[in-house]
Amino acid sequence: MIALIIIFVVFFALLAWRRLDLAAALIIAALPAYQIRFNLGFLPMTLLEAMILVLFAAWFIKAWRAGELPLFSKTSQGIKHYPFYLEIILLLIVALVSAGVAGFTNASLGILKAYFIEPVMFFIVFVNVFKIKENRNKIFWALAISAFVVSLVAIYQWLNGNLLPAAWQGSGRVTSIFPYPNALGLYLAPIAIVLFSWLISNIQYPISNKKLDIRYWILSTVTPSLIVVLSIMSIFLAYSQGTMAGLAAAFIIFGILYNWRSRLVVTAVMVAALITLSLSPIGLGRLQSKIMLRDLDGQIRRQQWAETRKMLAGGRIITGAGLANYQMAVAPYHQEGIFVRDYNDSDFQRKVVFNADYRRRVWQPLEIYLYPHNIFLNFWSELGLAGMLLFLWIIVKYFIISLKSVKSIKSERERALILGLACAMIVIVVHGLVDAPYFKNDLAVLFWVLVGMMGVYQIDIHPQINKSFYK
Repeated sequence: MIALIIIFVVFFALLAWRRLDLAAALIIAALPAYQIRFNLGFLPMTLLEAMILVLFAAWFIKAWRAGELPLFSKTSQGIKHYPFYLEIILLLIVALVSAGVAGFTNASLGILKAYFIEPVMFFIVFVNVFKIKENRNKIFWALAISAFVVSLVAIYQWLNGNLLPAAWQGSGRVTSIFPYPNALGLYLAPIAIVLFSWLISNIQYPISNKKLDIRYWILSTVTPSLIVVLSIMSIFLAYSQGTMAGLAAAFIIFGILYNWRSRLVVTAVMVAALITLSLSPIGLGRLQSKIMLRDLDGQIRRQQWAETRKMLAGGRIITGAGLANYQMAVAPYHQEGIFVRDYNDSDFQRKVVFNADYRRRVWQPLEIYLYPHNIFLNFWSELGLAGMLLFLWIIVKYFIISLKSVKSIKSERERALILGLACAMIVIVVHGLVDAPYFKNDLAVLFWVLVGMMGVYQIDIHPQINKSFYK
């Protein structure tokens, strides 16, 4: 196994040296490669990490030889800044401090490396490579290839039950190449909405344009159409409810903001959905229970959040628990289980108190999860209050940039791409209200891919922001 990894990394290094754009696109296509793990001496490593380090080294050497270093080099036009550069610097500082809060353990340093330093390294190369417009279609094709492979495996699992992890066999849920179903939703959903926006953008391309390659136009519309459908099917088969809620919110917002025709479609669909729900009291009740977090998953999440709040209030409001230290920090506040409440039973409390058989039936043991399953509590517990506020600001700034860009863009093609990026972040935030959409190798890099794409499009739309960077 290690021999194959070495051979692959060597060939990847050659590709990175000759074609940074293709190497960066290959990393985007192979984000799930973090699951291939090995040791480099005493240092644990994943194949994804190895590829990022090799890519960064190749870019660094080439940039150094071309005289384009340091990262913030003075030019005749001012100082060359990367998009979100100040937030990135602060985030790395906060992450380093949080590793110190955790005692610089091997686990905390591993999280610092894999979820912050390496994604930022890839972000730096990404922005330098894809600030060139001609390179950008490679991003979409890379995301399309990745989503296609992941979706095919998920559908294969659904068809015959093979390749499922032992823990999920017979569950009726698929996981694709990931160890659990929600990982599939967390990965596919942002990609699906980006590919959907790419599809809309490609459809808008004027067919009358003499320079248009009809065969490529057909390929670039049919392919994302197929992959978006397969991705949504896979998410549905994974029964990732947080993902489905995030996708619904994203498509609604995309339709409302894109143009008047899409607003009509969204309005019609929402009216039809409301009529359907009004005719189905059972379905409406289930939806209300899910939204109010009254079902089993919702009650478990609420207990997790309550324990996390107690942990933070117990002297960790400012510092949080530290990187990779959540489980240890929350253990003193952990409750071994909960009585799952039936909100339709007004006699629930009396039964729990006086009926031993009923207590056993509604008792739900709880484990201590790696993270509190809420995007803001995740960052608060890992990075402290400053880290949570900084991450919140990055998201807010991302949305501000996207909204300003949408307002200033006249082209529906470009508006579709910017809206797609904004809605991909909406998926992350909505799903993140009940899950952990960042603290995983592939998700951390994917997050910074979205931020990088928004950054380079911002420079396109408002070149005065950074004339020295965008040459």
